[in-house]
Amino acid sequence: MKKVYEGKTKNVYELEDGTFLLEFKDDMTGSDGVFDPGSNEIGLTVEGAGRAGLSLTKFFFEGLNQKGIKTHYLKADVEKGHMIVKPAIIFGKGLEVICRYRAAGSFYRRYGEYVEEGQKLDGFVEVTLKDDERGDPPISKDALAMLGILSREEYEVLKNLTLRIGDHVKDELRIKDLELYDIKFEFGRDHETKEIILIDEISGGNMRVYKDGNGIEPLELEKIMCG
Repeated sequence: MKKVYEGKTKNVYELEDGTFLLEFKDDMTGSDGVFDPGSNEIGLTVEGAGRAGLSLTKFFFEGLNQKGIKTHYLKADVEKGHMIVKPAIIFGKGLEVICRYRAAGSFYRRYGEYVEEGQKLDGFVEVTLKDDERGDPPISKDALAMLGILSREEYEVLKNLTLRIGDHVKDELRIKDLELYDIKFEFGRDHETKEIILIDEISGGNMRVYKDGNGIEPLELEKIMCG
């Protein structure tokens, strides 16, 4: 295996057959020991967080594949903390796509003059550039096209996929009486077909989930959904 990337919550290795292995870490984003899915920094390390993140990712990716929604996922070994994925080409230096069902986190901090915290949103899709130094700035469809990162047509594909996948996750959580406030995705182009596909992960570290008004921590979420 050849290590090709060391991230905040995962390491990436290239395998001899051209696929990639994602190694999930126990590090979680946040600050001062408090978990925050919208943070750009590692705020805490929790034993078992990597396994829990992979377990949820496996659960959601396999459900999406069964629905015919294309992803980079091939297989996972939860006990080893590894996931095997197809190669994909990222957009620019990376995009994050957030689907928001309630006003929370950075959305509320920015637009609090016009919205109440926790107010319902109708699946608002927001794209940001992966750029820790600049605080992951939001970017519009027109700007993405003008900068050559994503065409306007590809943006619509990305948006529609985000809503479909977000609704799938929301529906699965609702079965357990959980409510999805927001969720963050990453997409890329399939290395062979050039189709836009879901990449990275779908874990408790990428979403805000509540039950009866109380936030559910990532490890607890995995227990509820996969335990």
